[in-house]
Amino acid sequence: MNDAQSRPSRARLDELAGELDALRAEISDDLGARDADHIRRIVRRAQGSAVAGRGLLMFGWGPISWLLGVIALAHAKILENMEIGHNVLHGQYDWMNDPSLHSQTYDWDIVCAREHWLNSHNVEHHVHTNILGKDHDYGYGMLRLTPEQRWRPATLLQPIWYLLLALLFQWGVAIHDIKLGRFFKGRMSRTELGRRSRPFLRKAARQLFKDYVFFPALAFWQWPRVLLGNLAANGIRNLWTNAIIFCGHFTENAQTFTRKETENETRGQWYLRQILGSSNLEGGRWFHVLSGHLSHQIEHHLFPDMPASRYPEIAPRVRAICERYRIHYNTAGFWRQYFSVLKRIVVHAWPTRNRPLAPA
Repeated sequence: MNDAQSRPSRARLDELAGELDALRAEISDDLGARDADHIRRIVRRAQGSAVAGRGLLMFGWGPISWLLGVIALAHAKILENMEIGHNVLHGQYDWMNDPSLHSQTYDWDIVCAREHWLNSHNVEHHVHTNILGKDHDYGYGMLRLTPEQRWRPATLLQPIWYLLLALLFQWGVAIHDIKLGRFFKGRMSRTELGRRSRPFLRKAARQLFKDYVFFPALAFWQWPRVLLGNLAANGIRNLWTNAIIFCGHFTENAQTFTRKETENETRGQWYLRQILGSSNLEGGRWFHVLSGHLSHQIEHHLFPDMPASRYPEIAPRVRAICERYRIHYNTAGFWRQYFSVLKRIVVHAWPTRNRPLAPA
């Protein structure tokens, strides 16, 4: 952990845990119709936007209707991916006992298999946030983002790898839990690779068929227009989700941790790691909705199974708690945070060993 001397004592961290646990319990006791109405309203909005977008692509004429169709469909896919899919799969709405919004039955509109996501994201990432060697989301196995990570000559090309990852982000997420690196290093048999790949292959086949065969075939008289529109909408969704997620995890001041310093971690130390390893984005209500409220990444990492629409409500209280305990609360506007992400990618592409990153 960076800036170790400024860390609160263990006793103070126990007090921190007590305050955050109390905040969590307060919101849990208050869950009800307001939260159910929110997620169902977002589902209706996403469905309506998808119908409008696909209708414009299939039955419209000319470039303006095509562009409007792409925007509407991309809007639907972003809402479904971020505010609905991601949050539902975290179990944020399991308490509603609605199979259409339950983490064990919901299947989202990307090529990533649900079972792969539940393991690689909900378990590996959220439990081991930013622990080098344990959180495999840190750099996604492609990017060197801290001097503690090993440098190789191919790392010089990581700005290009990042651009490709951003454009194809749903595919990067989808193959993440297959652990291809283990196979290429000889640590996984072909049999195990085949077994691990099957859920991804099934899901990817369904998604490719839906967007690039089924819907273009329905509008066979202008199928290239529909196919390209679906491709563009998926691309916009990929770029947006990549930018939001990278801003939440890889800004200049987001800290990393070692296995040794997180051994026998207390509840308070776990909370501290979630705060110091995350970054928030400032914006208006619909910016937060379109980000799946991952613009409140600190609150999300503290309470991943709390309905995300509650994060703006509790964020001022979390920030006040951080100030009392003298813990850095990393928040800024989108462009400032995103440029710091790009800077981090470029700086660590080079073999120089930089001074460890620490909060300003």
